[in-house]
Amino acid sequence: MNLRQIETFAAVMKSGSASRAADVLGVTQPAISRSIAEFERSVGFSLFARIRNRLVPTPEAQLLYADIVKAFRGIDTIRASAARIRDHGAGEIRVASLSAFGMSVVPNAIRLFREKHADIRITLHVLPSREVRDLVASGEFDLGLAADEIEVSGVISQKFLTATSLCALPLGHPLADREVITPADIDGLPMIAYVPEDRGRQRLDAILAKAGARPHIVVETIYASTVYALVAQGIGLGFVSPQSVAGLDKSRVVLKRFEPALGVNSLLILPPDRPKSRLVRDFVSALMAAR
Repeated sequence: MNLRQIETFAAVMKSGSASRAADVLGVTQPAISRSIAEFERSVGFSLFARIRNRLVPTPEAQLLYADIVKAFRGIDTIRASAARIRDHGAGEIRVASLSAFGMSVVPNAIRLFREKHADIRITLHVLPSREVRDLVASGEFDLGLAADEIEVSGVISQKFLTATSLCALPLGHPLADREVITPADIDGLPMIAYVPEDRGRQRLDAILAKAGARPHIVVETIYASTVYALVAQGIGLGFVSPQSVAGLDKSRVVLKRFEPALGVNSLLILPPDRPKSRLVRDFVSALMAAR
């Protein structure tokens, strides 16, 4: 039994005669007859009775044909799937991001991506950078954005964005009228800080120590959005990147340039040993455009 014999049998069943099947398949009628005979020997039972020069399907042929139709539908589904993957890539993409980009860069990138891939389902998890790294390293997620404090072994990484942090002050704060905030300005003032292991926190600590400034840390947290919310409540000042607070309510917070500049670096990470699909390549392009 081979595929050509099955196709010939199906053509005869569908068209109702060997001659019409020959026209459909572009072969001679004797070739159709030989293929049917070989197929009958292969399956071990008669497929057609020859009555008044007509091929009349046997009950066994009817049963077999019903299964072949189902199989062909499966093949058609495979062909359609292959065409969809060829034209649009796989059917979903999984993205993990640190919180700083979860309300600005990534939503913007998703909007750009969907302009080209409206039918693709997207899973987005906003997580601490170390969890982003673990999900991508395990292959559970297709790509991620993380702070540069992560361990990059086990992932493919590249620099994504270097942002300059701004000093966030509550509305009405004594420093709110300053054009530029310096370490000396915040000495002794209440401050919301990131946790000590945060790379940005470490850079800030180094800048403050060099200047001999010691703000009073009242809260430590891991998310820029939390820093921003606490600043809005008047609890203290904090530091956030422009991307981390894009789209947030600015009515209760004043953002000021800080000098010396406090850079915050982020990484784009991908699973190791996996070629990038068309979808992943397109999503990476959308992320780069959304920065």
